[in-house]
Amino acid sequence: QVQLVESGGGLVQAGGSLRLSCAGSGLPFSSYGMGWFRQAPGKERELVATISVGGATNYADSVKGRFTISRDNAKNTVYLQMNSLKPEDTAGYYCAARRYGSTLYTYWGQGTQVTVSS
Repeated sequence: QVQLVESGGGLVQAGGSLRLSCAGSGLPFSSYGMGWFRQAPGKERELVATISVGGATNYADSVKGRFTISRDNAKNTVYLQMNSLKPEDTAGYYCAARRYGSTLYTYWGQGTQVTVSS
């Protein structure tokens, strides 16, 4: 049974930082590309950052220079370091796994809430 479990969300003031973690189990983690997505109330889900099997990263324009995605395959964990947080970053954050060679994110976590106060 595949599980992705996010942690690290919370309430932070604008300009602050948080680090999200997503621990995977039940899948060959190093063979999966990983992504972080977010969804705010009343808005569509958006891609925040991705990291490939080989470690290549990609970011939404809105978070470039502020967020960093990384992975530790030995710990089956992907991270999202979020700095210089803004109120518009407030959302539920979800990690997802995409099998190498696939374009679809097959597995999803339950999400962790990030709230940035002004």
